[in-house]
Amino acid sequence: MKLGVYGLGRFGAFWAARLADYTDVVAFSRSPKSDIDPRIGLVSEDELADCDAVVLCVAISAMEDVVSRIADRIKPGTLVMDTCSVKVYPVSVMQSSLPETVQILGTHPMFGPDSGRNGIDGLPLVYSPVRISFAADSFYRDLFRKMGLHLVEMTPDDHDKTAAYTQGITHFLGRVLQDLHLEPSPIATLGYSKLLEIIEQTCNDPEQLFLDLQRYNPHTHEMRESLKYSLDRFMTKLKEVTGLPA
Repeated sequence: MKLGVYGLGRFGAFWAARLADYTDVVAFSRSPKSDIDPRIGLVSEDELADCDAVVLCVAISAMEDVVSRIADRIKPGTLVMDTCSVKVYPVSVMQSSLPETVQILGTHPMFGPDSGRNGIDGLPLVYSPVRISFAADSFYRDLFRKMGLHLVEMTPDDHDKTAAYTQGITHFLGRVLQDLHLEPSPIATLGYSKLLEIIEQTCNDPEQLFLDLQRYNPHTHEMRESLKYSLDRFMTKLKEVTGLPA
């Protein structure tokens, strides 16, 4: 089984190296870097499309362009798997753009180079089978379990509803906290240190990921409105108690 990873950005390079522990991996990148795991062979876009499976590690906003670029070159029976942090949008793109003969699997590894730097054993991976044979489904379930991952099977919409109030809110607050220019302190409480950890875990990723999470998850607008309502409610309460402007 040869997996072709499309995209060697920060997450793509990390995920390709983890997959290479268990199977043969090649990769295509428009901007190849010099620090890629030596086990991963760099190939052309055409060669990547000829793999048994193509793992898309691209920005959510790039999904439509990338899928349309490779759709006509994917051979029948190939499995195309996304790794996006939202699921409804990329799955709909794959369903509408890929031939019926191509298998589709939605995944979301719930970790990255920072949260997985000490190992991924026991970490969750969302698994959304869309159009997949019994044999391929069994293979990838077994592969991810061999990697030590905890598979969480969800529909794309259930994923997005949950992720809006887990990953979506975490990245939103991380960017807000970063904008406050918070710094380590000799009198930092454990809670404050955890806030700095949120900044580190979310803001090392490209800002495009944050923007895409908010734009392409249909449930993040509701999350932001709920967050704003709660902030306004407590600001009003403080105004009533202190008499100071909210």
